[in-house]
Amino acid sequence: MSTPTIITTPVNFTRAAHGRRRLNPDAGLPPQAPPPRRVPRVARLLALALRLDAQVRSGLLPSYSAVAELGHVSRARVSQIVNLVNLAPDIQEMILFLPRTEHGRDPIHLRLLQPIASAIDWQKQRRLWQELLVARAVAPDHDADECPEAAQERWRHIPASLEQPA
Repeated sequence: MSTPTIITTPVNFTRAAHGRRRLNPDAGLPPQAPPPRRVPRVARLLALALRLDAQVRSGLLPSYSAVAELGHVSRARVSQIVNLVNLAPDIQEMILFLPRTEHGRDPIHLRLLQPIASAIDWQKQRRLWQELLVARAVAPDHDADECPEAAQERWRHIPASLEQPA
């Protein structure tokens, strides 16, 4: 005959209605980490736009209509996304470093960026971008991969560059 195996483990119960005991599987476990924050959609779309633009310019992809066909989206949608490349470089950088979204909707949408990207003058784009940031109350992300002091230093000089030259 074989000897029985005995397994000993703590079991945690909680009190339910009318004095019933209910098994609590989470008791005794370390607290879970907060859910990961996600990169805003416009930042991902801008990164995609920059990559697609580079691939079309290098000849890896023949045209934007081929991009639309490969991506199973309309040419108009590809045009909306690739128009983000027309933004001023400092605005592109700020979009790429937007604070991560913890929950709910992103504060800045592609639809809000379309009128800014359609402006040809970069100074006008900067003014419209600043108005959008103020209206949406978007703060810079100090939790980026770099040290917080460097992020603060980078963002400290941006409002001065957005002002109209005298």
